[in-house]
Amino acid sequence: MVLAVLAFPSGARAADGTGTGVDGCGLFVCVEADDPGTSEGTKPAGRPEVDKAGNQSNGPVIGMPCTYKLAEPQPPSGSVEWDGHEPGDGAVYEKTCAPGRTDNAITQLVWAADPPAAQVDPAVVAQQAVDKMLLKGPRIGITPKPGGKGVVGMPVYMWTGRGAATYGPNRASATAGAVTVTATAKVSKIVWTMGDGTAVTCTTAGTPYRAEYGKRPSPDCGHRYTQPSSSSESGKYHVTATSTWTVDWTGGGQTGQLTEIRDSAVDITVAEVQVLN
Repeated sequence: MVLAVLAFPSGARAADGTGTGVDGCGLFVCVEADDPGTSEGTKPAGRPEVDKAGNQSNGPVIGMPCTYKLAEPQPPSGSVEWDGHEPGDGAVYEKTCAPGRTDNAITQLVWAADPPAAQVDPAVVAQQAVDKMLLKGPRIGITPKPGGKGVVGMPVYMWTGRGAATYGPNRASATAGAVTVTATAKVSKIVWTMGDGTAVTCTTAGTPYRAEYGKRPSPDCGHRYTQPSSSSESGKYHVTATSTWTVDWTGGGQTGQLTEIRDSAVDITVAEVQVLN
């Protein structure tokens, strides 16, 4: 068996998003078979592929998954899609390639002596596993609480709930064809944008505040405001917590890592202490 490039015949057409198979091919050289374009192993000339908008393309790129489906109905005898062959001598297939999860798909008709054996890109299946996880931004815990009121100079504690969807670890698997990929996602850091022009990066989930902590600062994820929130346009500090999820995956004889970003936000009020003479 040798790896062969699928022929690009002249019968290219824009994808309509219908009727594609479920197996993907993550390589430009993607069929384990003798050359499907011609028995002599030569690559016939053809027109360039076009995308949905009718724009010319240079064809599939590395990492682009491709699917194949028998063209129904088959083109009439003598049409360019047959690449000089006659009906009954192999068949014409719809080949659709799309980069990852985008809808910028490219479809063309290709002739093959035998049904193309599409391979599955494990990285694409890994993304499908991640999509099952329904990862979220932090479940924000903060002092002062939203709706309450903090004081300038007092320690601010920031933390997140440690749920599977908000901090991890979160595990899921996905299968396409003969490939099964298992992925594990965990938050590697949370960047807290405090609304006063500062940002705090925390590599832990943070420590929930307790009354007995008093004025002690957070041991791992904290902040102090030096100005009241009344100095901001809204009268409150808009606090955004942005999680970076690191996803390790394995399957299909490969391993890899993906990164996902999620965020959530709250508004808090911080006041100055009024001193009476």
